[in-house]
Amino acid sequence: MPELPEVETVLRGLNQLTLNQEITGGDVLLERAIAYPFSSFEFISGIKGSAIATWHRRGKYLLAELTTQRDKEDKEDKGKASLSSPTPRFPRSPTSFLGVHLRMTGQLLWLHRDEPLHKHTRVRLFFGSKQELRFVDQRTFGKIWWVPPGVAPESIITGLQKLGVDPFSPEFTVEYLASKLQNRRRPIKTALLDQSVVAGLGNIYADEALFLSGIRPETLCIDLKTEQIERLRSQIIQVLETSIAAGGTTFSNFLNIKGVNGNYGGVAWVYNRAGEPCRVCGTAIGRTRLGGRSSHFCIQCQH
Repeated sequence: MPELPEVETVLRGLNQLTLNQEITGGDVLLERAIAYPFSSFEFISGIKGSAIATWHRRGKYLLAELTTQRDKEDKEDKGKASLSSPTPRFPRSPTSFLGVHLRMTGQLLWLHRDEPLHKHTRVRLFFGSKQELRFVDQRTFGKIWWVPPGVAPESIITGLQKLGVDPFSPEFTVEYLASKLQNRRRPIKTALLDQSVVAGLGNIYADEALFLSGIRPETLCIDLKTEQIERLRSQIIQVLETSIAAGGTTFSNFLNIKGVNGNYGGVAWVYNRAGEPCRVCGTAIGRTRLGGRSSHFCIQCQH
């Protein structure tokens, strides 16, 4: 599943390539890929004529702010009105949003309209530039939402309500992390996978951050010392920054919007390296299961 670095990599590509171009239409090839509205006709009708002003990331969710020609006219009117009157001629229309969650195998690809369709293409958004944004998803768990104007994204994309603090937020402090972990009798690896604790962190980077922090994945949160939590917070940020710089991790399906693999997997410390020598001490990397997920660790470097 794409995690924060992969989603951030996609976000940056989307903000480079897809902005300020009119969406002229689209095609829904798999109805259940659209989580809202429940009619694909209503979905396409809602976004048609809009342009993407900017993309945001919230945990593993992508959110695009959509503007319309009405919005542009309002801005122009407001600029003109400021020279002669205190208010614009027309009130500005509320912004609508396009939400995407890639889930297990979702990909967003920016392609020319003439590119042959991949067999797992689920949704196509057509742009006036003859380019299109394709949502490709082999396992079909990914979802797309259109949030109508004047509606809070959280009321439609309800998973946003449950997200904890983003690791790159100023709110991701040692005090915050300690408040989420201390006095909890569950393994630290399980806690880190809880999106209400750290938004966007997943299996790969939880393993990596715990290795760099010297903490075994099965260590109970209640047993962590303050200095360990301080180190863990720092290493979470570091490993995410390192992976983003490498374009994310590709073990199976992840591609950026130009169709390029991520490169972090080749330098991972422990993830997916069971039985291979530790890059620090040479001990064979171990593997266990916690909460139904594989965890990788070094018995010597992590205590």
